[in-house]
Amino acid sequence: MREFIVEADGGSRGNPGPAGYGAVVRDAATGETLAEAAEYLGVATNNVAEYSGLLAGLRAARALDPAARVHVRMDSKLVVEQMSGRWKIKHPAMKPLATEARSLFPPDQVTYEWIPREQNKHADRLANEAMDAGAKGEQWSASTSRAALDTPAAVPEPSGPPGDAAAGAARARAALAEGRSAAAARPAVAPAEDDVEAEAVREAEAVREAEAVREAGGTAAPVPEEAAPAGEQPPSSAGGEASAAPTEQHRGWSAAPDLGAPATLVLLRHGETPLTPQKRFSGSGGTDPSLSAAGREQAYRVAEALARRGTIQAVVSSPLARTRETAEIVAARLGLDVAVEEGLRETDFGAWEGLTFGEVRERHPDDLNAWLADPEARPTGGGESFAETAARIAATRDKLVAAHAGRTVLLVSHVTPIKTFVRLALGAPPESLFRMELSAASLSAVAYYADGNASVRLFNDTSHLRP
Repeated sequence: MREFIVEADGGSRGNPGPAGYGAVVRDAATGETLAEAAEYLGVATNNVAEYSGLLAGLRAARALDPAARVHVRMDSKLVVEQMSGRWKIKHPAMKPLATEARSLFPPDQVTYEWIPREQNKHADRLANEAMDAGAKGEQWSASTSRAALDTPAAVPEPSGPPGDAAAGAARARAALAEGRSAAAARPAVAPAEDDVEAEAVREAEAVREAEAVREAGGTAAPVPEEAAPAGEQPPSSAGGEASAAPTEQHRGWSAAPDLGAPATLVLLRHGETPLTPQKRFSGSGGTDPSLSAAGREQAYRVAEALARRGTIQAVVSSPLARTRETAEIVAARLGLDVAVEEGLRETDFGAWEGLTFGEVRERHPDDLNAWLADPEARPTGGGESFAETAARIAATRDKLVAAHAGRTVLLVSHVTPIKTFVRLALGAPPESLFRMELSAASLSAVAYYADGNASVRLFNDTSHLRP
C-alpha cells in the first residue's frame, strides 16, 4: 500500500480578509513532491482557509491513489485536533468542510499530526502565493510557483545508511560548519484563530517529548532471548546504568528544520513466555513459544501506555508467535493492523535453543567462549552469529526507515535485534550487546533523520508495567 504525506496550510490577511490555501502531497518513502495545490478564496477566515487547504491536499492524494494511507501534517492545532476527533467542531462554516474531508478516505487510512510552522513552509508559501495572486486579481498558477524551489527538500537524499552513527556525525559537523544563517524567514500570514494556543501547544509537545525520554537503568545481562541466570553472567558483562539524553538535547544535531520529522522506531520487546522465568535461550530456531499469562498481561499494560501517548502510527512485528501475539494485543488497542517483517526475528541460537546459559557453558564451553569473544562466531550447531544478525537488522532498519519517513512506528521484536538497533545507532562495538539489560515488554526508541544521523531517545523503559 502506498503512503503519502499531505502538508496543508491556509491564511487570511485580516481574519476575515483576503484568504488562500496551499497543499502539497509527498511520497512518504522518498519525500518526492507528487502534487501541489493552491487557490485564492476571496474573503474568509484563517480556519476556513486551513480546512480548504486540507481538503485540497486530500483530494490531490485521492486522485493519485484512493487506496493509499495518508499522513496529514499541519501547523493548525485546531484542524488536527478536530479531524482526529478529540475536539468538537462548533463553527457552522467548518462543519461541511470537515465532513467532506472525512469522506475522501476511509478513517483508518488517514492520520493527523500537528507540526511547528517552520516545518510547514512549502504549504505556507503556496498559500501566500495564492493570496498574492488574488491581490492582483489573478489566480495562482502552478507554472509560475516558486514554493518548491524556495523550500528545502523535506527528506534530503542521505549520503549514508540511516543510523550510521559515524557518517551521520560527519555530516552533522559539516552542516554546523556551514552555519544555519541561510534559513529563510517565513512569509507573513496573519495569525490563525487558534494561534492564542500556540505557546500551550509548544509546551504540551515539550512535555510529551520529555515523557518519551524518561530515564531507564539496569544491570548488564547476556544477549540470549531469555537472560542468563543470576550469577552466571558472561565474563565480558559489566554492571552499570543507562539513561536517556536530556530533553533539550535528545534531537541531537538533527534538529535542523530542513531535515523534516524523523522516522521514529519504537522498539518493544515481547511479553514473557514460559521460558522467560527459566532464563533459557529462545531464538528463531527453537520451539517458538507463545506468551504466558504474565506475558499477555504485560502486553495489555504496554498497549494502554501507548494508547495514552497516542503517537504510534503503524505496528510491525517479528514473525515469531510471541511477538505476533504481543503486537496483536497492542494493535487492537490502538486500532491498527499488524504487518509482519521477517527481518525482525530473533537470532537462531542453534543447539543452544531451550538451554540455560549455565547448561551451554557446561556442554559447549569452547563454542560459548568463541561466541562471547568473536561476533563472527556461531552458536553450536550452525546458528546465527551476531555479525549476521547485525547485517540483517541493518537492512531491515533501512527498509523500515525509508517506508516510514516522518512517522512513528512500533516494532515488536526480541532482545538481540533491539539491542542491535541501539548498538548501530550509537556506533558502539559488538561487545556492547553484553552490557545492555532489556526486560520483557520494555520500550526503547531510536529516531532516524534524513541526513543519516540517529538519536537514541529511550531504552528499556518498563514504567508501564508497575502497579
